[in-house]
Amino acid sequence: MVSKVVKVTNEQGMHMRPATVFSAAVTPFESDVKIGYNGMQYDGKSVMMLMAACIKCGAEIEIICDGSDEEAALAKAVELVESGLGD
Repeated sequence: MVSKVVKVTNEQGMHMRPATVFSAAVTPFESDVKIGYNGMQYDGKSVMMLMAACIKCGAEIEIICDGSDEEAALAKAVELVESGLGD
């Protein structure tokens, strides 16, 4: 298992479009991808779970990856969040 804490820079937070971009990018990985936020963990491969987390701009989230390609999954997930999730 690997993880990293990152800050959400997208001005609108994790709304529909960024949640879809994130989910689509991490779904091909074998590893489980979870987002830790406000004491809860959310499935990073589920658009609905990401939206339900109500992650706002400036929030610090922990990206947690566990599986055979966890390093690559974490690198991609961190890159997406740090780049603004396509917005």
